[in-house]
Amino acid sequence: MDYYAINALRENHAGWSLLRAQNAPLAISFFMAAFTGPNQRNLGRQQLIDSLDDVLFGLRDAYDEDKFPRQAAEYLDDWAAPERAWLRKYYIQGQDEPRYDLTAAAEDVVRWVENLRGRDFVATQSRLTSIFAVLERLVQQSETDPEIRLAELQQQRDNIDAEMQRIRDGNIRVMTGPEALDHFQQLRALAKDLLSDFREVEQNFRKLDRQVREQIATWNGTQGELLESIFTNQQDISSSLQGRTFQGFWDYLMSPESRRKLQELLQRATQIEALAQTDNLHAVTNLHQDWLPAVEQTQGTVRQLSQQMRRLLDDKVFLENKRIMQLIRSVESGALATREQPPAGDFIEISAPHVDITLPFERPLYEPSRRVMVEDRIETTDDADVDAGALFSQFHVDKERLKANIDAVLAEAEAEQATLAEVTKKHPVEQGLAEIVAYYQLATESDWATINPDAEQRIAWQLDDGSIREATLEQIIFGRPA
Repeated sequence: MDYYAINALRENHAGWSLLRAQNAPLAISFFMAAFTGPNQRNLGRQQLIDSLDDVLFGLRDAYDEDKFPRQAAEYLDDWAAPERAWLRKYYIQGQDEPRYDLTAAAEDVVRWVENLRGRDFVATQSRLTSIFAVLERLVQQSETDPEIRLAELQQQRDNIDAEMQRIRDGNIRVMTGPEALDHFQQLRALAKDLLSDFREVEQNFRKLDRQVREQIATWNGTQGELLESIFTNQQDISSSLQGRTFQGFWDYLMSPESRRKLQELLQRATQIEALAQTDNLHAVTNLHQDWLPAVEQTQGTVRQLSQQMRRLLDDKVFLENKRIMQLIRSVESGALATREQPPAGDFIEISAPHVDITLPFERPLYEPSRRVMVEDRIETTDDADVDAGALFSQFHVDKERLKANIDAVLAEAEAEQATLAEVTKKHPVEQGLAEIVAYYQLATESDWATINPDAEQRIAWQLDDGSIREATLEQIIFGRPA
């Protein structure tokens, strides 16, 4: 970022304006107490006013009345004003009381101020371990060479076997107290960062929705073009990078198996002896309970996108119907005025009703159809060069057999994924190109397979005459179903 970009942020960013505000300590401390501290969202106006009144009462008692002269409701309205944008004020369907939530910019400021106090214990080892784990997964899962992937998996298997042997020998390595505390602090920091990210994700969804509604409100084209634009924008929202990553998190969090495993791991973490003296240790077991309301609110914003676009479309249809009714009323009014004062001469010409008459003798007489003689004599031939075997050499590709091949490769390798090249290496192609097409069809119909257009793979098979055929196609990766 250069000088001009930073200066633009200083002048326009809501977070920077919060830091420069005269009552910034009041606003930031209240945001911590009401929102980020207890991990709360969607607070009602009266609840916030009561909480802010308590805060103001204590501050006025410590200082004087002139330091904070305004009422709690006035502070809330000022913080939620468009020129401030520190709080988001909105209404929930079916409720008259407005609701409030922190904006992403205000939460960034709150987190930054919290970090200014410094930390007694800084997690370093756990962060380095996390960096190595993420880096290894990034490199390994992006590798397209089967030999390298197999070598890495074999190395992991050897390490696991060696660790299992050390445990059998009684050599069990347990984390030390500082190491356990290091990883625990890293866990709490990541969980808190994830909670704060949801507000920014929700804000990005609202920004996408606002762009779509602005386009619809200023639309001047036809109804068909408007529908096409709506569906295209809705698809862009769901298939955007933000939409796909959030949907992946939502699917993972809603999986019963994932939630059970997460709950079990959190419960076991609270029983670690080295963490027995840690503050708020048992609060970690409710991490996923803190995530669910935040994720549900963000998911609700996504659901509202289609509802709002449908409502805007209904408004367009209502206006068009209203215009049609206005035209009909004008035609009726003109007809009534013409009835009272008809114009001179012929007003309109209408053809008189009549019946078309056809005389019986005008119809053509019956003509019998001609008989056509067809010679159906079959001539035989002794030509032995004609091979009729091609008419009977049809075959069927069994997709269940191909699925069994994929499952067998995933089970043997104990891996999460396997490419089509790995599958055909273990189970060679028997029916030629038709079998390759069947694998491709399985990949397109399965939710646990992906097709990578940026990478290629070559599949070879042998014909009955001993010749080798080879096909180059996009990389197909089969995953292990959950």
